[in-house]
Amino acid sequence: MACSPPKTDPKTAAIGQLAILLLFGMAFACSPRMASAAEPSAQTVAKAPEAAFGVLAAQITGDRAEGGAESETLEEQALEILDRAALEQLNGAQSSAPSPGSSSSGPNLDQVNQRLAAFVTHQPPVGEAYRVSRLGGTPAAYALMVDFGLSGPSAVRLYAGTPGNLALTARIDRYAQKDFVDDYIELVPISGAAAVFVTAAGRTDDLQTGIFTAWYFDGHAVSAVWTSDILEQSSYESVADGFHLTYCADTDPGETAACHQMRRDRYIWQDGAWKRVETTTLPVPKP
Repeated sequence: MACSPPKTDPKTAAIGQLAILLLFGMAFACSPRMASAAEPSAQTVAKAPEAAFGVLAAQITGDRAEGGAESETLEEQALEILDRAALEQLNGAQSSAPSPGSSSSGPNLDQVNQRLAAFVTHQPPVGEAYRVSRLGGTPAAYALMVDFGLSGPSAVRLYAGTPGNLALTARIDRYAQKDFVDDYIELVPISGAAAVFVTAAGRTDDLQTGIFTAWYFDGHAVSAVWTSDILEQSSYESVADGFHLTYCADTDPGETAACHQMRRDRYIWQDGAWKRVETTTLPVPKP
């Protein structure tokens, strides 16, 4: 004898469907992808800033490696963790001997950078670095260079103020400066009375291809005062008489790595402007 299915109360069926939807939503929210994007709580950051930073850095570099949407909020949270660590050291570190060309002492940058090294997440740390450099100015300003890794973004944080009371006052990143190339950078302070520095982006291939930008920081805002073209076979040096930039000035589009003329330009910061004051033609290196 066949049995007919039991009748279901409409209200009971609706409740059952709602429960299924809630369970599905909970499972989706707890999936590995969503969990990795969770923002560390303030308590977690305070107790274990290195661990909290590692979670954020992994998400930031992972998003870029996958070519997906990147989050300014996540990057800023990670950078704020580094800000706290750097400023805690800069405002409390023991004084070091005067740096070359300076008559005053300042925070011990070796001590500051040893603290920041604890935030490195890759071993070996290929392309990843967090390092503070002293800039010019009176009182001196400081720049934190941030490279999340070869597959991650880069940024610069700028600190100014009276000794012991330094604070974040300006930033360089792809969100603050839309044209900023943030794949990988190096930061080169320029000696002098003003807070001027150069960022070198790229330079990871055999041709040492780089883009160079000079920046001026007035203690409140930072501005780009010069940007080079994409330069092949490029190298640089910051010395007492200025910033030397060597590059191939005449490439051969039909032959990779062929160069018909090498050139070296010398730049200085003078009268409130970035100036090229000398250009020298160099012999082409033999292959």
